[in-house]
Amino acid sequence: MVVTIVADVLGSENNGTTVACMNLIRYLKSRGDTVRVVCCDEERRGTEGYYIVKKLSLGPALDAIIRKNCVSIAVPDKKVIAEALDGCDAVHIMTPFILARAALREAVRRNIPVTAGFHCQAENLTSHLMLMNSKLANKLVYKNFYNGFYKYVDAVHYPTQFIRDVFEKSVGRRTNGYVISNGVNEVFEKRPAEKPAALAGKFVILFIGRYSREKSHKVLVKAVAKSKYRDNIRLIFAGSGPRKREIDACVKKAGIAPPVMEFFTRERLLEAINYSDLYCHPAEIELEGIACLEAISCGLVPVVSDSPRCATKYFAPDEKCIFKCNDSADLAAKIDFWIENPSLREEYSARCLSSGVSVKQSACMDSMRSMIAETVEAKKRRLNNSPAKYKVLSSAERTAALSEAADLRENSLDGVFAATDNQDYEKSSLLQ
Repeated sequence: MVVTIVADVLGSENNGTTVACMNLIRYLKSRGDTVRVVCCDEERRGTEGYYIVKKLSLGPALDAIIRKNCVSIAVPDKKVIAEALDGCDAVHIMTPFILARAALREAVRRNIPVTAGFHCQAENLTSHLMLMNSKLANKLVYKNFYNGFYKYVDAVHYPTQFIRDVFEKSVGRRTNGYVISNGVNEVFEKRPAEKPAALAGKFVILFIGRYSREKSHKVLVKAVAKSKYRDNIRLIFAGSGPRKREIDACVKKAGIAPPVMEFFTRERLLEAINYSDLYCHPAEIELEGIACLEAISCGLVPVVSDSPRCATKYFAPDEKCIFKCNDSADLAAKIDFWIENPSLREEYSARCLSSGVSVKQSACMDSMRSMIAETVEAKKRRLNNSPAKYKVLSSAERTAALSEAADLRENSLDGVFAATDNQDYEKSSLLQ
């Protein structure tokens, strides 16, 4: 296949969306597919298969906020998009932003099948506007995602059933969705590892995540301060992001030992997981939580938030590994419990290794490729079966048709089409 991937946000692999995108690119290439990538990453200009557009500038103040988040946002270029789409079999779009919507319009115009990932929760945007806990604001974001983007694509990739349920409930529509994990890289496995000299003899708690408001690092800091064993605990915050100073200030106020705070390479991260004693994931907002799955894949016992807006709680072995969202006292109690029960920790480590909650990345990427291939074939059938039926529908008619078509589809990990007449399913085509 020739697959064009459109990535509004693509740069260093320091965030989940970029990691997921690069994993897919590498896998498709390993299967012999031709991959074209539309993005604004200037460092990739001149690299074969990359089509570079300009970066969005919103003025000095907003640009500074974007830079703090270690990302760049792309702006559309019709000529670049057209070149990247010429002769391709399918388009896969990572996020529903400005570049994505322009590429979607062009793909629809050309009858090119489009699949799209769902890698952004509403709160990932509203948190920057101090509206993370506004139900109305988050609902409006999801409505915009649907009406301006997702209702026009042929298939949607959801990393978890959790986020699919959240989105479809918010917009009041079923979508043509595939639930496929982003997957855990095969290198993450239990292996011997020695603690660095600075951490020797200490109880090490690891948290992997961007330094952002929704990840709730400060809840973990406050929990350690309330622990009976605070003087023997050392934190590792593996990541980067705009809220590092706020976390530093919280650490100083709490009076605990300064955490290790830096971005870890995959090799260092694997080592840190294997020498740590406990993995804590206090995030209030989490679409999937691959970092937690990486820890579990190495047999590190997790303690995660029970937030209703977090998918990670579903990975916990049982209630001993779950604490009340944003309740630092409850988290402190859970930490103390695991410190005081080392033999039980070993038992739960074995349970983590045999739990099967984490899916290998190669299997997930194979499912992603199958999703794209199935979407291509399904659209070919629709176009070939009824070439004369295509006409322009009103927005209301198109929405009703898509909803009806989505009802004909079974919800499964592999994304197999329901055994229904193709002429019924073809009503979901954007080109009617």
